[in-house]
Amino acid sequence: MNRGIYEAASGMLVQETHLDVITNNLANVDTPGYKRRISATSDFSALMDRIEKVSEDGETKITTVLPADMPFKGREIIGGLSLAAIFSEDVMDTFPGVLKTTESPLDIAIDGPGFFSVADEAGNTFYTRSGNFVLDGNGNIVTPNGMMLQGEGGPINVGNASTLEVNPTGQFIADGEVAGKVAVFNFENPTYMRHAARNLLVPTEQSGEAEAAENVRIWSGALEMSNVEVVTEMTRMIEAQRIYEGASKALMTHDDMTSRLITSFSRG
Repeated sequence: MNRGIYEAASGMLVQETHLDVITNNLANVDTPGYKRRISATSDFSALMDRIEKVSEDGETKITTVLPADMPFKGREIIGGLSLAAIFSEDVMDTFPGVLKTTESPLDIAIDGPGFFSVADEAGNTFYTRSGNFVLDGNGNIVTPNGMMLQGEGGPINVGNASTLEVNPTGQFIADGEVAGKVAVFNFENPTYMRHAARNLLVPTEQSGEAEAAENVRIWSGALEMSNVEVVTEMTRMIEAQRIYEGASKALMTHDDMTSRLITSFSRG
């Protein structure tokens, strides 16, 4: 394959992936607890080496096509060759979002690192920074889509309490009695957690397993918003689009040159 076409095409594919990540960030700019993702690229490179063999007259030949029975003198690495840009990974930006005051007792936020734990009806566990919780018909503290908030002893149920508040230690006080305490978890490398949904995360091998956090402060009546900055993402989008356009023009130029070369050889 024409190396120039290959490099240009790979560059276009990388920028398409960048744009997908940026677009998803912008789509979640108003999602409570959402953490933006940052995409990274790397070079696909190959090492070039020089093979030396010795001819019958003792002269050293530097080539790769001499007869196989010719004595082999040695191989020397003479440099590297970058073949293409490839998408490496996308990681999560753990920088906290802005706190928005809501005055709702079931809107809570973590002061510092950590994640809430929620579980769906199938028992699958997810982690989130989004603290906008509500009561279901049975008095359980749940997310707006019905996932149960996990306390230190399991789901938190406040029954038919007429008054409800959350203190700074994370305890839910229902009618003056402690109904449960929210569980908060940390990860060794949270930046490698993966998004399972808009603001729901799952751990990976790189992030490490969940570990219970200690001495956590909880803000009541406040929500942590998305950490997406529109201006930053729009700037990144413009950069990706321009790089894509440049790679596209380079691809067309190499394609045109290849066509001319083929035509000239066919005529010759």
